[in-house]
Amino acid sequence: MCVDYLHADYYLDRGDIVQVEIDHQANVMLLDESNYQNYRNHRGFQHFGGHYDHTPINIPAPSTGRWHLVIDLGGYSGTIRHSERIIKR
Repeated sequence: MCVDYLHADYYLDRGDIVQVEIDHQANVMLLDESNYQNYRNHRGFQHFGGHYDHTPINIPAPSTGRWHLVIDLGGYSGTIRHSERIIKR
């Protein structure tokens, strides 16, 4: 199976911040479970975050629950180095 994005999932409390460092511009998105499934299946989805070309990126969790962090290059091929950490509220 070919994967064209990076993925991690977390249980976050509302207000926790996902902090991401990237070495290349990319889409960095935080999605709930249903929107992540839509993303995976190439259907319309909503997310928090967006396209970034600078770091650090701080995306706060809008509510408590399971959240998916997705990093993709917007359809382009390449390699991206990244790090991520959770800053508890």
